Amino acid sequence: MVTIAYQGEPGSNSAAAARDLFPDSRELPCTTFEQALEAVTLGAADLAVIPMDNSAAGRVADVHHLLPETGLWIVAEYFLPIHFDLMGVPSGSLDQVECVRSHVHALGQCRKILREGGWRTLVSDDTAGAAREIAELGDPRHAALAPPGAASLYGLRVLRGGVEDTPDNTTRFVVLSRDSAVPPDTGAPTMTSLFFSVRNIPSALYKALGGFSSNAVNLTKIESYQVGAGLKASRFYIEIEGHPDESRVALALEELRFFSSDMRLIGVYPSHAHRVREQD
Repeated sequence: MVTIAYQGEPGSNSAAAARDLFPDSRELPCTTFEQALEAVTLGAADLAVIPMDNSAAGRVADVHHLLPETGLWIVAEYFLPIHFDLMGVPSGSLDQVECVRSHVHALGQCRKILREGGWRTLVSDDTAGAAREIAELGDPRHAALAPPGAASLYGLRVLRGGVEDTPDNTTRFVVLSRDSAVPPDTGAPTMTSLFFSVRNIPSALYKALGGFSSNAVNLTKIESYQVGAGLKASRFYIEIEGHPDESRVALALEELRFFSSDMRLIGVYPSHAHRVREQD
């Protein structure tokens, strides 16, 4: 049986994504992203399902810092629609709520109902963990913002359902493996992910990315972040449409490599159907 690691507790969005992708697997909930990635690196899990970004909250910053050091490889992507319910203890009601708990991203994705209620907020490590905490407290003054499945899992009552600010709220997850083999180019829509650092020369980033424009390669994401302290050049994470074996992609990557001090592929994987639909 395949073992899937994820950050969070049973009932979380990460758990839902793992179950959608691998319904017959054994789940390995982890407290942190680092622990989930390490579980795969050390062989305690076969794969990890990790969120990369959310349509409302943006990128999951920790992941971009952790991925380059793990040596793990992205083998798939998955888009999960995100919904939140406001839930409390079975004997509670909405007018009793004084404080709402959830993960910081969930609180940010449900601002409208929080403003409407005027409640205090407390940050939890995980959305499902917030639901568990409410069940353990047994206090009707405390509620949680958590995925719909967490209510039945932790014996809570849904005080109001579907409280996310935007109905098309979506989180993109990636599946990470120890196997770093590049799959063959089949002609199907493909994504390639990589990290790079530019050389210390004028207009290095402009020159490094120029090959994507001149070779008609679509750059769908670029993220920059500082590595450590000091004035070192930033590291960049990018995602492009296409397979490295395609001639146009190979030429673009050759130009990128020339103007980079470091460049590493970290994934070549099929484009998810959600991405293909959005482009139609």
